[in-house]
Amino acid sequence: MSTPGLQRFDNIPETALDWHRAGKETGQKSGQKSGRGAALATVVETWGSAPRRTGSQLVVASDGRIEGSVSGGCVEGAVILAAQESIVSGRHQILEFGVSDEDAFAVGLACGGTIRILVEPIGGTLAEDTLADLVTARAERRAVAYVVDLDSGAGHLDADGYTDRKRMDQSGVEADGKTFVAVHNPPLRLIVVGAVHIAQALVPMARIAGYDPVIIDPRAAFASSERFPGETLTEDWPDEAMAQLAPDARTAVVLLTHDPKIDDPALEVALRSECFYIGALGSTRTHAKRVARMQEAGFDAATIDRINGPIGLDIGAAGPAEIAVSIIAEMTATLRGRSL
Repeated sequence: MSTPGLQRFDNIPETALDWHRAGKETGQKSGQKSGRGAALATVVETWGSAPRRTGSQLVVASDGRIEGSVSGGCVEGAVILAAQESIVSGRHQILEFGVSDEDAFAVGLACGGTIRILVEPIGGTLAEDTLADLVTARAERRAVAYVVDLDSGAGHLDADGYTDRKRMDQSGVEADGKTFVAVHNPPLRLIVVGAVHIAQALVPMARIAGYDPVIIDPRAAFASSERFPGETLTEDWPDEAMAQLAPDARTAVVLLTHDPKIDDPALEVALRSECFYIGALGSTRTHAKRVARMQEAGFDAATIDRINGPIGLDIGAAGPAEIAVSIIAEMTATLRGRSL
C-alpha cells in the first residue's frame, strides 16, 4: 500500500495548535514563563450567500502569518489586527462587520449583509488542552462539537450531543443567541474499488470536493503511481483492504471494475458498514445480477437498496469525466439528504 499520509481538506485547528506551541516555546526561550503564538478566528454568523460558510476559520500567528479564510478577503485585514490584539490580551473578541453592496460584489456576492466572527487566543480563552483534544479527535476520525459561550469565551468539547448539527455538518449559533457550536466531523473519505479510467477522473474531482481518496485494485497494472500520482493505493484484495479502512458514516464507496470477483467482496463489507454512499458501475441488467448475488449472500432488500446502481445521476454522461461528475453529484446529494 502506498500511504503518502492523510491529506486534509482543512487543517486549520492543527495549524493553530502547531503555531501556538511554537510561539510559546519561543517565548519561554526568551525568558517569558508563558506565551501565546496564535489565535483562531471563526465565522459564527453570516449573510446567506457568503463565500465562506459558518464555521470557516482563519488562524493568525503572532508573527503575522495567516492560514485559511473567513470572508474571501473583504474583512481579513481587520480580523488579523484583532487576532493579534487577542494574542497579547488573552481575551476573546466578537467582531461584526456590515458589508456594503459594493464590497460584497467585490468578493462575489450579489448583495451586502452582516458577518460575525469569533476571535479566540489559544492559551487564553481557548485553552490549549481543549484545542489539543480537538486535534486528537480529528486525527482519530471522531465527530465532536466545540461549544463556546460567546459572552464569556469559555469553550468545551461535546462528543455526544448536537447530533442533528453533526449529521447536517452545520455549525451555528443556538436559539439562545449566545452559544456557538462548531461541528468538527471526520474528513470525508472516498474508497474507489477499481483503478480504471473513470477513477482517474473521479479521484481529483473528489479531492477538490473535500474527500480523502483511497484506491483499491489487486491488479498492479491498474493500481500504479504513474496512473494515480500522489494518491493512496492498495493492491490488497478488496475485502481485506476494506476491513482495514473500516468505512464509517463519513465514507463513500464507489465500485468501478464490472468484475464481481473484485467488486462483490468490497460491496459486502460496504453493506455491513455505516458508509453514507455506495455506488456501483454497470447497466441495469448488470445491477440486477448484482442484486441477485447480494440476496444469495444473505442481505435483505432494504440493505441492498442502499446501492446506487447504475451509478451516478442521470445527466446523460458520456465519457469518464462526465461519469465522474455524475457520481460526485449523486454522492453530494446523498450526503446532504437530497432525493433526486
